[in-house]
Amino acid sequence: MTWNVWWRFGGNWRERQPGLIEVVRAQHPDVLGIQECWGTDGRTQAGVIAAGLDAAEPPFDSAFVPVGLPPTPEHPKDATPDGVRMGLGVVSRWPIAGVERVPVFSVGRDNAALVATIEHPRGELRVVVGATSWEPDRVDETGMQVGLLQELTRDNHAVRPLPSILLADLNYDRTQPALAGVDLDDAWDTAEAGADPRTLSFTNRFAPPEAAAQLDRRIDHILYVRGKLGGEASRAWIVRDEPGGFPPSDHYPVVADITFG
Repeated sequence: MTWNVWWRFGGNWRERQPGLIEVVRAQHPDVLGIQECWGTDGRTQAGVIAAGLDAAEPPFDSAFVPVGLPPTPEHPKDATPDGVRMGLGVVSRWPIAGVERVPVFSVGRDNAALVATIEHPRGELRVVVGATSWEPDRVDETGMQVGLLQELTRDNHAVRPLPSILLADLNYDRTQPALAGVDLDDAWDTAEAGADPRTLSFTNRFAPPEAAAQLDRRIDHILYVRGKLGGEASRAWIVRDEPGGFPPSDHYPVVADITFG
C-alpha cells in the first residue's frame, strides 16, 4: 500500500489522523509506504499509524527518514512547535532489519529515498519509498529521480528471494514524459477493467486545483521487480473511503496484492 498522507497541511491534520488509521486498518496491508509523513524528535506519523493497528500480534514495525521535498514550511501554521519535519515513512507487518536514507538529486532541495530491508519469513524484502519533484520546470529532474528510485529497487534483486517494491508518489502518470523511463512492473496493470485510476482527483475536496499536471491522474504508484521466487501482482485498487465524511488526505492510496512462489 502507498499513500501520500499530506503531512500537517490543511489546518486539519489532527482531525484527519484517525481516518488515516481507520483506512489502513481496513485494508490491512503487510507493508505501507508513506509520503509527506511528519516526524519530530519524539515520534513519527509512521509510528502513530503502526501503533494504531493495535489488533496486530506482534505489533507492526515502522521507520522514518527526513526529506526536503516538499520543503517543510518555515512557519508551519498547521504544525505544533516541536521541530516537526517532512519525511518518508514505512510501516511493516514484519520486523524492519535496516533503513537507509539515500540522497536523490533535486536542485536546491534535500530530497532522499527511504530504502528498507524487511525480515519477511521467506527472506529479505526490499521496499523503496520515495517522492519526486512536481513542478513543470523540473520535469527533467523528475525523470532523473524516477530513474534513481528504479535503480534502488532493482539493485541486487536477482539475489534476493522476494520481489523488490517501489512505493512512490511520482507526481505524474504513465502517459506523461516524466515517467517515460519507467520499466519496472506496474501493479496497476492488474486493476479491474474500467477502474477509476485517479489518486489526485476532483472527487477529493482537499485536492489542489492548481496542480494542473497532476490533478485527475494516477500519480501514486506501486512498481516492482521479481526476485528469485518470482513475484506477480494479482490485484490492485484505489481506496476512496472518507471516514465520517472527511477525506484523510488530499491523495487516495493505492493498494496491491503481490504474490510469489
